Order: sequence, then structure tokens, then C-alpha cells
Amino acid sequence: MPITDAMKKQIAQRRRLFLKICMSCGARNSINADRCRKCRSSDLRLKNRALGAKK
Repeated sequence: MPITDAMKKQIAQRRRLFLKICMSCGARNSINADRCRKCRSSDLRLKNRALGAKK
């Protein structure tokens, strides 16, 4: 069921796509995080936001 309201779609995308992933344990962290909330590693990356068809 696609979201048609533009404001709700923007909120949903921000919640799902704008975060950091820990390279050590794979935990999701806030976009402002400097260290992982779970393992305290500082090895974080941005979540991949590329849109496209799944293979």
C-alpha cells in the first residue's frame, strides 16, 4: 500500500533511511551518533540510500 501524502512519505523515508549502521555489530544508530549504542565501536557508516530494483 503506497503512501500518497507527501508529508507522511517524507517522514517515513527519514525514519527508515537516515541512520548509521555499525560495521562491527550491525546495530542501527541515530544519524548524529559518533559511537555505536550497542558495542561502543566508532566504526560507523551511513545506511545505503540508493533506490533501485532488487535483483
